[in-house]
Amino acid sequence: MPYLKTNDNVDLHYEVSGSGKPLLLLPGWTCTTEFWQKNVPTLSKHFKVITLDFRGHGQSDKVFSGHRIARYAMDVKNVLDTLDVEHVTVLGWSMGAAVLWSYLELFGNHRVDSLICVDQSPAQYVQADWQWGQKACFDVETFIQTCAAIKYDPSGSAAGLVSACLHNIPTDEEAELLASEINRCPGQIRIDIMRDHTNLDWRDFIPNIKVPTLVCVARNSQVFDWHGSAWVGANIPNAQTVFFENSGHMLFWDEPEKFNQTVIDFIENIQN
Repeated sequence: MPYLKTNDNVDLHYEVSGSGKPLLLLPGWTCTTEFWQKNVPTLSKHFKVITLDFRGHGQSDKVFSGHRIARYAMDVKNVLDTLDVEHVTVLGWSMGAAVLWSYLELFGNHRVDSLICVDQSPAQYVQADWQWGQKACFDVETFIQTCAAIKYDPSGSAAGLVSACLHNIPTDEEAELLASEINRCPGQIRIDIMRDHTNLDWRDFIPNIKVPTLVCVARNSQVFDWHGSAWVGANIPNAQTVFFENSGHMLFWDEPEKFNQTVIDFIENIQN
């Protein structure tokens, strides 16, 4: 398996498929490159597809330091710099979208020419001026409950996450695969990165994103009210928003054909 080292000496697992314009896919919290198995075979016929396991996730080093969104953004920069790719379309699902917002805030458009945000609210906690937070982790009390579930029943927590992310019922084999991939991420790492992620509010930054952007919104997400994800598309200048009517949070798994074609069309349109 290919690995590369970050500037703080962490081995990150990545995979490259296909050729052409680079497309980087970033998974969500605790998830891995395996979550893109319904997408990479099709997308790699059109693009050079790069998938990545965040530190502590999947097949990357299980280090217990650096589990902050900004550090993950630096890891993405390390990946793009090491692979020496330019004019990259960066796609982030769920927490992966927040990592890319952090990347753009910290490094501007360095090596990046377009952005795809997949079903992520700009703020996870419900606040006086924000009602569309994360449905299972929407305030400090529910964050504590989430941490307890991870600590005392990590496998059950993983299985519950898979169920919450999908609108269409997976096969037993699919559910087992996805949960086993989540379980590659140690419980303490799951808690540490969620602690940082869930406290961040990106509403001040999102209107400053200048690259061409596609926002994919799951109408039946059990993780976010669709209004929160749609807010992202409404507040990035000239962004395109596409709704997935028959999908949960993992819309690229629930409706893979539509998702793949939407991504292909977006990238090909900005190239023309």
